[in-house]
Amino acid sequence: MKCLGMDLGTKRLGLATSDRLGLISSPYKVITFDDLTSLVDEVAKIISEEHIEVLVLGYPKNMNNSLGDAVKRTLEFKEKLEEKTHMKVELMDERLSTVEAENVLLEFDMSRKNRKTVIDSVAASIILDTYLRRQNNKEEDK
Repeated sequence: MKCLGMDLGTKRLGLATSDRLGLISSPYKVITFDDLTSLVDEVAKIISEEHIEVLVLGYPKNMNNSLGDAVKRTLEFKEKLEEKTHMKVELMDERLSTVEAENVLLEFDMSRKNRKTVIDSVAASIILDTYLRRQNNKEEDK
């Protein structure tokens, strides 16, 4: 099952894909957008081209588990993407995924300029990896 992980920001969407077995996630690309409708169209095209079977979207809860403005945007994007693709979008808690991505990139001694261009796709990869590990653990428990 090939999966697409997504980290939605206010201006950029980070994307990550999995291998066909759904074991390994890798950063894919970052899309800069102005409106959700054109973003949904672009993501739908990628889903088709990459033969994506599972969609995973970061769910931006606050650290205290409350829901802020980012959740509204995320749910609107989820709804539009499900409507366009006729696929269910799985939500995955994304708390600290960007912080973890920043730390990974710092470990690789990446410059601030280069980090900015890839951090969203690395965060999407972390979100997708969390989802894949949970799914694989569910399979092992059966």
